[in-house]
Amino acid sequence: MEVQSRVVPAAAGAQQTQFGLINLLKAVAAQLIVLHHLAFYGPMADRARPLMPDLFDWLAGDARIAVQIFLVIGGFLAAKSLSPQGLGTQRNPLGTMWRRYVKLAPPFIVATLLAALASAIASAWMTHESISSAPSVTQLAAHVLLLHSVLGYESLSAGAWYVAIDFQLYAGAALLLWLCGRLSGGLHRPWLAPVMMTVVVVSSLFYFNRDADWDVWAPYFFGSYGLGMLAWWAGDPARKPRTVVVLFLMMVVPTLAALTLDFRSRIAVALSVACVLMLLGRVRVRSSTGWSLANWLGKNSYSIFLVHFPVCLVVNAAFTRFVPVDVAWQAVGTLIAWAASLAGGAAFFRWVEAPLGRMAGMAGGARPVRAFDGLTRKDVVAR
Repeated sequence: MEVQSRVVPAAAGAQQTQFGLINLLKAVAAQLIVLHHLAFYGPMADRARPLMPDLFDWLAGDARIAVQIFLVIGGFLAAKSLSPQGLGTQRNPLGTMWRRYVKLAPPFIVATLLAALASAIASAWMTHESISSAPSVTQLAAHVLLLHSVLGYESLSAGAWYVAIDFQLYAGAALLLWLCGRLSGGLHRPWLAPVMMTVVVVSSLFYFNRDADWDVWAPYFFGSYGLGMLAWWAGDPARKPRTVVVLFLMMVVPTLAALTLDFRSRIAVALSVACVLMLLGRVRVRSSTGWSLANWLGKNSYSIFLVHFPVCLVVNAAFTRFVPVDVAWQAVGTLIAWAASLAGGAAFFRWVEAPLGRMAGMAGGARPVRAFDGLTRKDVVAR
């Protein structure tokens, strides 16, 4: 699986459109996630549902499938960061894991504290199952260590589980690539990492992803994440066509076989997104400049994800306590919560995520996280 040394003329334009599409996908999927949580956790959406029952039912149910977009994009960008050419690495995996942690965890910790505060405020205005109890010290510590789901602690925010899963997936990819580097023994073996990744994807799709008991561990999600990594390697414009065909088949054939055995709409969506990202890396495209809104939403998507639940919780409580229980008023409240989530995410990015990212970069040579990878565990299991 050799990579050509010459630069393909379409590469720059293709990658610009490719990453513009990534931001567009993140922007659309992130909004679906916010609306899904609004519809799923209520109570405003429950009261507004008679206005458009089919839409609210879809948002509360099938909209959760948007998480697959973030899983695939997460793997795609992980491959770009860890091993752009699909080769084993010699870099220290512990250092790589630490840099990922300091990207993800500090803003997540701040958002977790905001979620605890939001639950305290909301509990004064309403009684609802979405409100968490006051957290214990050990519960907070488990969140800080990204072990809350593994240790069985209640998540303080709707998507807290996913931040932990993202860390597990990135760490698993780093370890796998390091292992491939060790097994190569200094020899040039460009086929080893893609083959090993395919083995991991197959094990996930055929076993782990079919057992919801694994949904707090990375192997449950590595099918979609690994498809994203294979999509990056297959979409490299510098690769020879025959290598691209082999990588494409390594993506598609096992996934279709797994879907034939046990169809899961989430996996079908993941394969579709991976194929689109791969193809846009290969085709000659016209450079596009119309990505401003998508780029803004993509840049703020992680912050929007982190703060939207506490924002929506407080707005729900306020409209329960102070606004008439009227369908129209509650629908307005749902729209206000959505808009407030976007505004709160932008503010959080500017005043929390970006400064913490700069501090993390100075401390460990890492760049700030600007990609969203998250949802609730309920959103992705049992489909």
